[in-house]
Amino acid sequence: MAMSSSFCPITLLVKTNNTHRLKFCTAMAMCSSFCPQLPAHFRATPISSFSPRLQVFVSSKAFSVQAASAKADESRARIGFLGLGIMGSPMAQNLIKVGCDVTVWNRTKSKCDPLISLGAKYKPSPEEVAAACDVTFAMLADPESAVEVACGKNGATVGMSPGKGYVDVSTVDGGTSKLIGGQIKATGASFLEAPVSGSKKPAEDGQLIFLTAGDKSLYEIAAPFLDIMGKSRFFLGEVGNGAAMKLVVNMVMGSMMASFSEGLLLSEKVGLDPNVLVEVVSQGAISAPMYSMKGPSMIKSQYPTAFPLKHQQKDLRLALGLAESVSQPTPIAAATNELYKVAKSHGLSDSDFSAVIEALKAKLQS
Repeated sequence: MAMSSSFCPITLLVKTNNTHRLKFCTAMAMCSSFCPQLPAHFRATPISSFSPRLQVFVSSKAFSVQAASAKADESRARIGFLGLGIMGSPMAQNLIKVGCDVTVWNRTKSKCDPLISLGAKYKPSPEEVAAACDVTFAMLADPESAVEVACGKNGATVGMSPGKGYVDVSTVDGGTSKLIGGQIKATGASFLEAPVSGSKKPAEDGQLIFLTAGDKSLYEIAAPFLDIMGKSRFFLGEVGNGAAMKLVVNMVMGSMMASFSEGLLLSEKVGLDPNVLVEVVSQGAISAPMYSMKGPSMIKSQYPTAFPLKHQQKDLRLALGLAESVSQPTPIAAATNELYKVAKSHGLSDSDFSAVIEALKAKLQS
């Protein structure tokens, strides 16, 4: 890509094997911000025809660029983002902050307003977002919402066409992902599933993990944007593999949280300080950031929502369905799922998934 008068050299922070090093290079940055540039002929040519792009992990917080007065370059990628909930909003915001041309949509229009104030454009339907953008990301709450937004009336598929890409970062089952992918590909566009591992804080900090599968060429095109929103990404092959990996990860996470909750309550029951338990667990072989992050608030019966409990239970349900499809016994996950269902019955659906401890408290009281 040739140097344009609209751009200037910058210093990038390149992440390599979880370490950071400064690498001086000549890169293209729009005015006082950075956004990956798509090939100038992207809108007229199917994604599958492009050769692989140079991929770098970019930290927008690692550099600043002197403002320039030149007008925007026409090749700047037009990015759509559908779904602005707990996860989608900070993900889209990170794209906007580095200068990407972002167009947003959400069922509740008011959730778009903070992003519009930061420079995002708005369209009143997924169809119009997809039609206006080169690559459209979707972050929806469940399989039903993901299908409706992609394939329903005024859905994204209506606005898709050859040369465009659709990246679904929602957590859904493999069957749903394949259904959406098939509808997208029928329009001549390309499809990538890319569910994320991470919750609200990682989304805000651009530290998500993307579990992708599908069109490899779209993966290469989307990689710079995934790197803005996350810390790592994996390409897992055919559509369905990304969804399966995410469900396995969340099955393990939900079970870990349930076991941790039991431990906190048992320590208190036998006269131990649960705060000390958190410290001990956090320094041993079973240490996980989740324990030290969630433990102190759980002890205080406080559950600020980073990952809603209803979504954790949904993922457990989908994981159990995945296991059933291959005749894999998952007794621990099955028991854990029942515990989350009890928590939901106590009105904790919208609380953080760590509120599952309240279901155990209820069992103790009864």
